[in-house]
Amino acid sequence: MRTVDSLSLPLGVGQPVGLIHALGERTDWERLDILGAMLVDFYSLFDHPGVFLKSMFFGPAERIYRDFGRNISFIPADFRRFARVAQRHNARVVSTMATPPDSDGWMSLSLHAGANTAELAEAAADPDRLVIVETSAAFPHTLGLDSHYEHRLHVDEVDVICESGRSPVVLEDGPVTEVERAIAAHAQQFIRSGATLQTGFGSIPSTIATALAESDLGDFGVHSEMFTTGLYKLHQAGKVTNARKGQFQGYSLATFAAGTPDLYAWLDGNSEVRFAPVELVNSPEHIADNDHMVTINGAISVDLWGQVTADSIAGHQFSGIGGHEDFVSGGGLQSDDRSLICLPATASVGGELVSRIVAQLDPMSIVTTPRHQIDVVITEFGAAELSGKTTQERAAALAGIAHPQFRDQLLETVHIR
Repeated sequence: MRTVDSLSLPLGVGQPVGLIHALGERTDWERLDILGAMLVDFYSLFDHPGVFLKSMFFGPAERIYRDFGRNISFIPADFRRFARVAQRHNARVVSTMATPPDSDGWMSLSLHAGANTAELAEAAADPDRLVIVETSAAFPHTLGLDSHYEHRLHVDEVDVICESGRSPVVLEDGPVTEVERAIAAHAQQFIRSGATLQTGFGSIPSTIATALAESDLGDFGVHSEMFTTGLYKLHQAGKVTNARKGQFQGYSLATFAAGTPDLYAWLDGNSEVRFAPVELVNSPEHIADNDHMVTINGAISVDLWGQVTADSIAGHQFSGIGGHEDFVSGGGLQSDDRSLICLPATASVGGELVSRIVAQLDPMSIVTTPRHQIDVVITEFGAAELSGKTTQERAAALAGIAHPQFRDQLLETVHIR
């Protein structure tokens, strides 16, 4: 790579970690512009004053780099539009993680299809651009859909292949709390056998999937941006048939996977799960094609209007928009679809208990998903069904699932809605 250059990286598990660490050993960067999302490691590369990262999804690394004054900035974009952003940035170098080539020279894109598959193809066809692939036998070989979405690269399409022994980042499920169990119990009332499921990032969606694996329900389909350890457990319990879905029957569909080593081992060569680009997986039309689509996502805060903040805290970027609104909106286009926003009723801030159901969002808050998209909000104290209700009815329902310590204060504001 040149001392003045540009690099495009995939989200999270698709990143070539070894390559990024190697780039950090160089000290001659005059200007390196990097486009990426959700770094999965800490890199000396971003300590260099000539390196600039534009991220479309913050993880812990981005937040720490930002707080230490590194050249980190955020691009607001939902996951479905990452590909468009990447095309506009038109980085000279495009890189990804993959499995080692098979006997025919094909490398599976493994845990990530995401938003850079088109960018990889365009860069491969452009003699002025460079495609670098890091390969590791520790990554599972996964499958795409068909000739249009093969989820693989051939060695002839790639300029540079670098080998490493790196394993995928592990996201272990922590101990399940009583709050998470209560939320999962409330969520189950909106899920019936034969439903098609999407579960977002975080412990609560994973807890719900695990609870479903232990329930009497079954015959599920999976159409989910992220394939999680919870969804793996649902498969292992024999609860997934994918027989009642719309266009993508017979297999679970995802655009990336992240979780435990057991999940990664199970995915290796497994035709029960297929990976496709995010613009297909997160298309509201494809989501709505599924019978009884139930989407399960988290939030940081919800106000009594029903507005959801899910990616920032008091104006400071915390995570990213991701597929939040894609699945909230796509899971509401048919009468039997349900969209569940799940969050604990409270948080501890500076040792003080604060409500996450609020009369109005903080003036610096940024709305992730607008009120008219929201169907059901769930805390450990119950479920508030908002769709089709007036502003006053919605506010009263939301106040009713707040922590009892804050409920009366919230109810006092309902009349202004």
